[in-house]
Amino acid sequence: MITRFRKLSPALLPFVALVISSCNNPTGSLQNNDWVYDNIEFDMPRVIEPSFPDNEVNIADLGAIADGQTLNTDYFTKAIELMAAKGGGKVIVPSGIWMTGPIVLKSNINLHLEDGALIRFSPDFELYPLVESNFEGKNTYRCQSPLSGNGLENIAITGKGVIDGSGEAWRPVKKSKLTEGQWKKLLNSGGVLEAAAGYRVSRGNLPPLQNQDEFMKIKDFLRPVMVSLVNCKVVLLDGVTFQNSPAWNIHPLLCEDLSIRNLTVRNPWYSQNGDGLDLESCKNALIYNNNFDVGDDAICLKSGKDKQGRDRGRATENVIIKNNIVYHGHGGFVVGSEMSGGVRNVHVSDCTFMGTNVGIRFKSARGRGGVVENIYISNINMTDIPAEPIRFNMFYGGQAPMLEDGSSSIESQNKDKLAFSVTEETPVFRNIHLKNIVANGFGKVAVFIGLPELKLENLSLENAVLSGYEGFVITDASGIKLKNVKIFQKNGPALTIFNSKDIEVENLNFNEQSDASAVAISGKESSNIMLNNTDFKPGDKQIQLLNGAGNTAVVWK
Repeated sequence: MITRFRKLSPALLPFVALVISSCNNPTGSLQNNDWVYDNIEFDMPRVIEPSFPDNEVNIADLGAIADGQTLNTDYFTKAIELMAAKGGGKVIVPSGIWMTGPIVLKSNINLHLEDGALIRFSPDFELYPLVESNFEGKNTYRCQSPLSGNGLENIAITGKGVIDGSGEAWRPVKKSKLTEGQWKKLLNSGGVLEAAAGYRVSRGNLPPLQNQDEFMKIKDFLRPVMVSLVNCKVVLLDGVTFQNSPAWNIHPLLCEDLSIRNLTVRNPWYSQNGDGLDLESCKNALIYNNNFDVGDDAICLKSGKDKQGRDRGRATENVIIKNNIVYHGHGGFVVGSEMSGGVRNVHVSDCTFMGTNVGIRFKSARGRGGVVENIYISNINMTDIPAEPIRFNMFYGGQAPMLEDGSSSIESQNKDKLAFSVTEETPVFRNIHLKNIVANGFGKVAVFIGLPELKLENLSLENAVLSGYEGFVITDASGIKLKNVKIFQKNGPALTIFNSKDIEVENLNFNEQSDASAVAISGKESSNIMLNNTDFKPGDKQIQLLNGAGNTAVVWK
């Protein structure tokens, strides 16, 4: 059973004499952002920003009512069509609570929310028809997004108002994520879904259904992303608060020339699939001066999933991410797991992550394929991270060969090597560089986990101070360089290396443990582990060789 709301009848549009001013010189939202391009490690063109004619219409002048009850869908549609007919302009949303159904943008439109403006999308599911869509990297059917645009050019959503997706009407909630009092209050509100067949079918997000009729049977459980922009060029999101989305909050897909700045992006911490920003198969993007506090990944780069993503063949590339704050999320900055079209040429700097489950997160799995490369991350501060501040995991959704003091099973690794060969379905992660990182967490300080059949390749970490309960784990990697890294682990080795090669460690500082070695090297495939004599006391047992790792695995410098 789900809670239903009566569909409101749209009010008739009154006759309004609309005065539209025009001038020959178009106006836009251009601002000096030269600093955003400073110290970028790769060549990319400057991102084009939209510019609009000096036309405007206020939805209140068309008869829209800001009482939080009246459905204003037709007034938004009328205002957008009026501006589009004039060649573009600004649709003004003044202070007030504006209830509405789906809003569909047009080219050359700036949807502008003034101070005190709140656009609240109706929780009436009947207003959101089932449409062809894309979610989690694959083509599917979902309910229509509350705010959308497809194939548009020169668009913006600006101002200081709030856009609310009424996500509480759509989202399932796990009992384990609420206090007893919160859970009782939620049950008393109605809409219990535990026994609903539609929920059971849809909870994997990509239900294995064959046609639209089958999807229609579970329509109300196919939660849309709140803001869906597909195949759009020259896009600006500036200043607005986006919150309470049914699924992901903001999802640009196959877009070019995006500027995303000065936003506040919010979802309850317990919201399933409550991502902040999912940039998928987009090119030339700036993401800066934003705040995120969400229920899933905060800033996430994607490019399609498995064969559909590889066939699409559109990488997310040329992305600058600067000066963002994440208060909560599954990951602060994330790549994957849907990255089958590739991710490349990404700069991330001057960000702060506070209480995110993981800070810097790279995730993928066998079957994805795709290449993630040329990623540069610097000047990141992370605090109170429950898991790892830095995590690379190529076993997302599967069984990762996590190590406990270097004692993981070599036999299981060898079985993996025999069972899996390198194909187009093997994800590639290479040429990823991190520097100037300060972080404290409550799990391992960092985890680099590649695949036995294809190692993580050419990763570096320089000038880092990492603290956590356990040390740094490197598994199935090649060409890893750690320089000027301080590890404050409370338990076990500072560094554990398993079946990895060409690992260079220079100026490593760590907590010395009376009952554990400083470095544990495990696995018969571990080789050319380059350690510096000055980092370790001679004559003690700070280096431990386990599970087939021989004396020749270590090279002293």
